[in-house]
Amino acid sequence: MMLELCTPVIYGSPKVAAYHRKALELSTNFSIINSAADAADNRLNIVNCIDEEVKVEFSKPDAEAGKAALNALEKAIEEYREGLIDVMVTAPINKHTIQSEEFAFPGHTEYIEQKLGEGRKALMILLKNDFRVALVTGHIPVSQIASTLTKELIEEKLAIFNQSLKLDFGISAPRIAVLALNPHAGDGGLLGTEEQEVIIPALQEMSAKGILCYGPYPADGFMGSGNFAAFDGVLAMYHDQGLAPFKALAMDEGVNYTAGLPVVRTSPAHGTAYDIAGKGIASEDSFRQAVYVAIDVFRNRVRDKELHARPLKKQYYDKRDDSDKLKLDTTEEDL
Repeated sequence: MMLELCTPVIYGSPKVAAYHRKALELSTNFSIINSAADAADNRLNIVNCIDEEVKVEFSKPDAEAGKAALNALEKAIEEYREGLIDVMVTAPINKHTIQSEEFAFPGHTEYIEQKLGEGRKALMILLKNDFRVALVTGHIPVSQIASTLTKELIEEKLAIFNQSLKLDFGISAPRIAVLALNPHAGDGGLLGTEEQEVIIPALQEMSAKGILCYGPYPADGFMGSGNFAAFDGVLAMYHDQGLAPFKALAMDEGVNYTAGLPVVRTSPAHGTAYDIAGKGIASEDSFRQAVYVAIDVFRNRVRDKELHARPLKKQYYDKRDDSDKLKLDTTEEDL
């Protein structure tokens, strides 16, 4: 089924893949290639990114594995720049073993933003079908959340979220719910003033620009009451505020999508799960959905580009006379 939708290209070690295939008694066959340019259709392809032997030991973090993961990521980014692949689906990484002079980031998102962002800012969106949760702040300590939140940052994330819902998911007029920072949305200033001083002014300004954003809603009851179903997206103020309820409701098939960047990048919503590594009991559903979402977003972007390739000139009725004649808005550039 997957091969009917895309040509999978895995960046990594064919030897490690063969080891896992044998350990888990899989029947999967693959072609070993040097570049995605050599990828064969209707077949799983593996680009060899590691020259030396990589020791495989289930359930244990290892510096060699972190180096191998970085090599694979760098090769994929290189070939994306060359136009050899269309989208990137990243597997979970161990944020400690991958750290090096070349990788000093909290995770994939920040690294890919720097390498492929072209100056744009990324937005983390966790999604399952029509349930989408985005974050204003991401991988930062809880002690820094309140000081990091600014009116400008919320406006920036709202703009990216709104544009992604339109471009990447084909929603013409997306409705976005915004969660409060403090308990009970600050309770009129008794439990915090960020709502009055930061969040509400940001919502008012973005609403004036035509973005359909609502809130701030108290976070504690918003998910449990099912109110999220009335919106196309939910913007949370910090990581666990959005991801804890999302993963409780949609962990198995959740997808992490990096919005706002030229590259289409998705990932499973779960982590490395060392506790069950090598046991053959991990669910592949989230990774499968990550592939499907990447394909859908790529197709939506292609479709949007085609629709806007040759826009019509603006048309208007001339109010200066009594005629109902339709006239074209002709500029000097058109002439």
